[in-house]
Amino acid sequence: MNSNFAKILRIILGLGLVLFGLNKFFSFMPIPELPPDASSFMSSLQATGYVLPALGFLEIIIGVMLVTNKAVAFALLLLAPISSNILLFHLFLDLPGIAGAIVIAVINIVLIYKHWKVYSPLF
Repeated sequence: MNSNFAKILRIILGLGLVLFGLNKFFSFMPIPELPPDASSFMSSLQATGYVLPALGFLEIIIGVMLVTNKAVAFALLLLAPISSNILLFHLFLDLPGIAGAIVIAVINIVLIYKHWKVYSPLF
């Protein structure tokens, strides 16, 4: 795989994570209208008082790691369950908004594939 392509994907993913992570703290982007089940689920997560801030913090940390090219393989490993849950949330609760989730998941998979040598001892 072309390393410039992977570098661009890494930076785009990292900047997106930082942006959406910061949005969980400062709410500067409008929240799209969600179907009732999705809205109820998000309200429940927000009511806990810790899930969305913890997720936002992780997204910011992972995004910074990706943008600065520090511990990228570890950052991608941390991002895997997050991107899986984003994809599943949209698949089951908000299908019209699935495009962004697919982009995040695909970029994560492509970058994991690029760094596969680091993960191969795990298997």
